[in-house]
Amino acid sequence: MTTASGPVPQPSSALTKFILAPNPGPMSLDGTNSYLIGQPESPDVVVVDPGPQAEGHLRALANYAHIVLILVTHRHADHTAGSRRLHELTAAPVRAADPAHCHAGSPLADGEVIRAAGVDISVLATPGHTSDSVCFHLPGDGPHGSVLTGDTILGRGTTMLDFPDGKLGDYLASLDKLENLGPATVLPAHGPVLPSLDAVTRAYRDHRQERLAQIREALERLGRSAGVPEVTDAVYADVGPSVRRAAETSVAAQLDYLRGQPGRN
Repeated sequence: MTTASGPVPQPSSALTKFILAPNPGPMSLDGTNSYLIGQPESPDVVVVDPGPQAEGHLRALANYAHIVLILVTHRHADHTAGSRRLHELTAAPVRAADPAHCHAGSPLADGEVIRAAGVDISVLATPGHTSDSVCFHLPGDGPHGSVLTGDTILGRGTTMLDFPDGKLGDYLASLDKLENLGPATVLPAHGPVLPSLDAVTRAYRDHRQERLAQIREALERLGRSAGVPEVTDAVYADVGPSVRRAAETSVAAQLDYLRGQPGRN
C-alpha cells in the first residue's frame, strides 16, 4: 500500500511490519521485504534488510519511526545496497555477519542476543545460501515466536545456493538448526509470511533430497564426469533463461556435495 507520503508498512506479525522494496525480479520475487521490529507502543524500531539503493524506499523506512539499529541477513545487494544510505539518514548502526557490510556497528556473532526497540533478537548463523547468511529469531513474537529468514527460506519457491560461497552441506545443517525452533512464524526476505517454520524446513529438506536423487540419476546416464551445463539440462529442463544461472549454481553446489561423499554419488 502507498499513500501520498510514501509506502505504508504492512503488518507481518505481532512485533513486525514490513515495507516492500521496489525491486521485483526473477530472484527477488515481489521485491525485498524490509522489516521493522518493535513493540507496538514504542517509537523505536530495528530495520532488517534495508534493501536496494532506492531513495524513496529508504526514506519511507527512515520516516516511519525512530530507527535504533539496522541488521542485515546476508551480503547480496538486494539486501545491503541501501544500508549505508539508511545509516546516513538515521545515524543507526548497521550490523551484519560480514564486516564489509557493517557501518558504525560491530559484526554479528552466532548465538548473540540483541536487546533493541524493546525486543530480544537472537542471531543464528545459517550459512548455505551464502557463507555469511544469518537469521533472526524473535522468541517473544506471538505464541511460537518468529524467525526472519532472509534468503535461507523464501515465502515461495526454493533458495538458490550461491556456490562456491554457499555450500549444500552447510545449508542442510542450517535447516536442521531452524527446524529445532519449532512452529515459529516464517518472515522471509522475499515472498509472503509462512506459518510453522519446522514444517517448512522439512519441506525444503525433502525438496533438496529429491533434487539430489535426480542429479544422481542424471550422472548415471551422462557419466560421473558430466559437467554443470549437461546436468542442468537434464535436471532443470523446464527453467527459463532468467533463472538459468541460478539453476546452474544450484547444480554446481549439489555436484560438489555429492562428490564430497564417497560411495554416495
